[in-house]
Amino acid sequence: MNRASLLLFPALALVSLLQQPASAQTPLARPAITGISHVTLFADDIARSRQFYTATLGWSAVPAQGTHPGIRFYANHAQYVELVSPPSPGLANRLDSVAFLTADAEGLRRYLATQAVQVPAAVSIEKDGSRTFQVRDPEGNKVAFVQAGRPLRQPANASHSVSNHIMHAGYEVHNRAALDHFYKDILGFHLYWQGGNPSTRVDWVMMQVPNGSDWIEYMLYLGDHPTRAALGSANHLAPGVTSVAALQKQLEQHGWTPTPGSNPQVLGVDGKMQLDLTDPDGTRVEFMEFKPVKEACCSPYTGQQPEPTSAW
Repeated sequence: MNRASLLLFPALALVSLLQQPASAQTPLARPAITGISHVTLFADDIARSRQFYTATLGWSAVPAQGTHPGIRFYANHAQYVELVSPPSPGLANRLDSVAFLTADAEGLRRYLATQAVQVPAAVSIEKDGSRTFQVRDPEGNKVAFVQAGRPLRQPANASHSVSNHIMHAGYEVHNRAALDHFYKDILGFHLYWQGGNPSTRVDWVMMQVPNGSDWIEYMLYLGDHPTRAALGSANHLAPGVTSVAALQKQLEQHGWTPTPGSNPQVLGVDGKMQLDLTDPDGTRVEFMEFKPVKEACCSPYTGQQPEPTSAW
């Protein structure tokens, strides 16, 4: 090989490397996804909803940090419910989006792009320093990912809160296989529990985040044209509590009263006690105990049980 060839060889090698397909290069690692960040809901009367989330649930209200006006109600330093005005009056579906916490929003955005998921050109940086972006699941639902910014300071009324951990959210799903490809194959979620009523049917599928104990729940039982009430029940959020009996006492101290002649404390087929409330727009808030009190129907738990959030 002559001198000219020797000088040309490194340059040719570099061009060859750059021209290799992405599949031949080292695949991007998926950053950690650690739990639920928030649930964004449409509210027709934000002032009325504020009364529910602050006075009844005892959650701290702060203005939304994003591009659209709204209000956030924090269960702890990182998790919250966000209320925004609906894009049109009379909207049946009150769920705007569900968001998950990640250790690296930009890294996750780039990773999802390699998995044929349509992603925005860049992450957004919010006023609190958090980094976020949004995609759509295979059925068109909005799913966001958030890298936390500055933590919220503990409010003076934190002891008024009835729960300090939003441990899952759920929404209407029709094609389980497509959602499994998105959550399980691409994002690394795993099955936590599944079951139904009757037990021969699968109505609910809980998919747990890969690096924590929170989960997303597929609500598989709805028909093609659900009512607003049915959607409000399916598209829900679930704050965790140690005891629903203690929760009921605290709610009553906040002015809430159960329906006369009925016991609001219910044992779910998953073996956990729960107590359901409904916010002013019909969205179900499913308070659920962290630990099961009896063996679950239909399938065993296959993941870590959630705990109260230690940092406020």
